[in-house]
Amino acid sequence: MNSTNPLLDFSGLPRFAEFKPEFVTPAVDQLLADCRAAVERAMDAATPAEWDAFVSPLDDANEKLGRAWGQVSHLHSVMDSPELREVYNANLPKITIYYAELGQNEALFGKFKALAASAGFATLNAAQKKIVENELRDFRLGGAELPADKKVSFMAIQEEEAKLSTKFEENLLDAKKDFALLIDDAAQLEGIPNDVRVMMQATAEAEGKTGWIITLHAPSFGPVMQYADNRALREQVYRAYVTLASEFGKIKLDNTPLIARILKLRREAAELLGFKSYAELSLAAKMADTPAEVLKFLDELGARARPYAEKDFAELKAFAASELGIADLQAWDNAYASEKLRVARYSFSDQEVKQYFPEHRVLAGLFKLVETLYGLYIREDKAPVWHPDVKFYTLTDHAGQKVGQFYLDLYARASKRGGAWMGDVITRRRKADGIQTPVAYLNCNFSSPVGGKPALFTHDEVITLFHETGHGLHHLLTQIEELGVSGLNGVEWDAVELPSQFMENFCWEWDVLKHMTAHVDTGAALPKELFDKMLAAKNFQSGLDTLRQIEFASFDMRLHDDFDPNGGRSAMDLLNDIRKRVAVIVPPAYNRSPNSFSHIFAGGYAAGYYSYKWAEVLSADAYALFEDEAEGYGGVLNSEVGHRFWSEILAQGGARPALESFKAFRGREPTIDALLRHNGMA
Repeated sequence: MNSTNPLLDFSGLPRFAEFKPEFVTPAVDQLLADCRAAVERAMDAATPAEWDAFVSPLDDANEKLGRAWGQVSHLHSVMDSPELREVYNANLPKITIYYAELGQNEALFGKFKALAASAGFATLNAAQKKIVENELRDFRLGGAELPADKKVSFMAIQEEEAKLSTKFEENLLDAKKDFALLIDDAAQLEGIPNDVRVMMQATAEAEGKTGWIITLHAPSFGPVMQYADNRALREQVYRAYVTLASEFGKIKLDNTPLIARILKLRREAAELLGFKSYAELSLAAKMADTPAEVLKFLDELGARARPYAEKDFAELKAFAASELGIADLQAWDNAYASEKLRVARYSFSDQEVKQYFPEHRVLAGLFKLVETLYGLYIREDKAPVWHPDVKFYTLTDHAGQKVGQFYLDLYARASKRGGAWMGDVITRRRKADGIQTPVAYLNCNFSSPVGGKPALFTHDEVITLFHETGHGLHHLLTQIEELGVSGLNGVEWDAVELPSQFMENFCWEWDVLKHMTAHVDTGAALPKELFDKMLAAKNFQSGLDTLRQIEFASFDMRLHDDFDPNGGRSAMDLLNDIRKRVAVIVPPAYNRSPNSFSHIFAGGYAAGYYSYKWAEVLSADAYALFEDEAEGYGGVLNSEVGHRFWSEILAQGGARPALESFKAFRGREPTIDALLRHNGMA
């Protein structure tokens, strides 16, 4: 069977070139049967409550299911098609029900309790003990202690929510695909950079049309908002973007009823488990203890940022009125006016900087940084891929030993969901024949090469690439050999952004950037003078940016804490209330940003969006150690501190609490000082 169905082959890398949607159902059915058989053996009274007797065999079965379904989920995200969507949605309930059953299995829960109480528990290593502790917590959170009738209700909730979350993301993708604005007059595109117009023209040609097509994918939407002189065009595109998957488009793609239902289901699930709100349930496995603690953190950070945000906005309005003739600054003007103000104040534009960041140089610089910090080497390698644009790389140590591998899928396309993310393909684990090498997916949505030139990245896109690489390194550089806490597994959700945000800091270091730039036409490196201007502009509008994150994080936490999903108010009503209190820039009444807020309605960030700011405190403070040691070392590219960061943070996975790992690296508790300093708000 394995030779004919690539989803059942676990001997190496996924066989993407051979994948067909018809392979999904038979593979899932077989793997679920294998998993249920493993569960039955583990539950058997004759099976001793010992690690090797029941935990390892369960891991073996569940890992195979996770790897196969992970491939299907990944392809659903990056190469969506009607056929794949159909089999994905047909099999998602089976997967959801299996994991829900697993989480509610009292006999299995009893087995783990017996293991924890046994004399053998003391002989387990630290990672194994942490897994047992996590399992006991997760069984309680999974409903294992519920009476039979409530277990049925809890499982039905999980199944329905999984379907709705998938539908939320599909509606968003379809709504984005539906928008294609054909422009037949070049004058309408005044101000938009030439390389973007070439891309728009290529999009039109691909559809057999003459002119330029604007889409709502990031490489098209972003430049229109930032550079288009045509204010009416900006407004038209902005309105289309902020009303995606709402009542202003096709009724069948409206996410509003899905949001209402998802929130009701989450509240029901939390109450079944004895929690007041879904936020309390969510925080049970995170660093933060209570919703009140999170909201206090956000409020305090917001109070620090607000004076800077108000000053930012006042400057923007004054500049727009005096220099651009825009007396009534609107939401569709902000990015455009901000770019003009940046050029006026710092004498450079994003577009000018972009010419110095061709893809091959950026990757070379990124790989050199990994080599410098960790003594590891990245080289391009061969593997079956899902799209011709995808590249594959192998990470080795100084002795040539393979440490990990990753796929890199950089460009936007119609069949790919938006944003940037890291996914795990294979997780590091000790098996009978040795260590299993970890493998990751790194996904972005950048512009592809056009007109015979390499892909060019904005500095913000370079930061995004470094961010996702940070997640990738967290997965690839783990030294933990037990599946449940290897890599990102078992890491508290509000700490997973630490390694990713940590990596972003290096995008502002001259010693890094000078190795990763070459002008696309002349080959000249980024001039130091231009870099100094970029550095001077680093915290341009950081007050506004911080408040925007706090607005969304507060909305997410309040939505899942004290908002009544059964009351008469909508999620949009709550967001409007929060904006009145938090936001300096209030968008137009038709803005429906919750309808595209995939992080919390289709991702893992429900009651966890605050993690970005929470972890940024940790990442800024961790990076500050490189800054503290820079003078004596000759710069921040300190391999000694790098190896310490690897051994105390990246290597540890979820084998110990994230705060312990941070303190082991930093020698103390985290403080907010470095974050405020990095954001120009000290």
